[in-house]
Amino acid sequence: MLTADYDRLGLAAGETLLDLGCGFGRHAYEAMRRGAHVVACDLGLEELRQVRSIGAVMRGDGEVADDVLLETANGDATRLPFADASFDRIIASEVAEHIEDDEAALAELFRVLRPGGVLAVTIPARLPERICWALSDDYHAPNQLGGHVRIYGPGELRAKMVAAGLDPFDEHRVHALHSPYWWLRCAVGPDRPVEDSRLVSLYHRLLTWDIVKAPRTTRAAERLLAPVLGKSLVVYARRPLSAGTTGEPSAPGRSIIKTQEPVGVVA
Repeated sequence: MLTADYDRLGLAAGETLLDLGCGFGRHAYEAMRRGAHVVACDLGLEELRQVRSIGAVMRGDGEVADDVLLETANGDATRLPFADASFDRIIASEVAEHIEDDEAALAELFRVLRPGGVLAVTIPARLPERICWALSDDYHAPNQLGGHVRIYGPGELRAKMVAAGLDPFDEHRVHALHSPYWWLRCAVGPDRPVEDSRLVSLYHRLLTWDIVKAPRTTRAAERLLAPVLGKSLVVYARRPLSAGTTGEPSAPGRSIIKTQEPVGVVA
């Protein structure tokens, strides 16, 4: 299940992508399939171990080309362990809402993105998120450790991107069918196992079926409902070219992590 649209992102084979807050790697794997070199960055060490493991399996199965590079890094979004202009493309999916100083994180994304490069930042859309917060205090911080710390207002993310020096140029909403699932989870208690509620369990099975099979009926429903009920808002922005820069893709060498400091890099 992808949140960012790779066509809008403009990712091309041979480019280098940072998947910030990669989790268990859904966006990283798709980038690798498209021939891009990937740095998957997260605070969770177990997540990074799984990304490396699945990446190796994909390579062994011939899903990705032999020359496609994958590296992982354990890093803080407000203090990224990468040199300036290291990446051609960046995805930060469902990360900013967890960070108290999201403006510092956006400034770091600007710094490590090459001039002319594009990033996609995804956040919970305002209406579905407000309903989740209203249904359960345990869905978000401070009751939920590491949970969402804010609900973004209309245009707030775009404004913060502009303040960081980025140029937003497109946006859309996705995952409309997921909003009711999270409302149900919040209604029964977001920390309860899915199997504890028959209704939540049935809806979870529906979503799994939809992700695996992608039938026409649910795809049509998603397209129709996404502008209103889409769980995630995706905003795309470009780092403007500065005087004297060409915007050429970065050229990865043996390592695609160009670290400012050795701290936080996972082999």
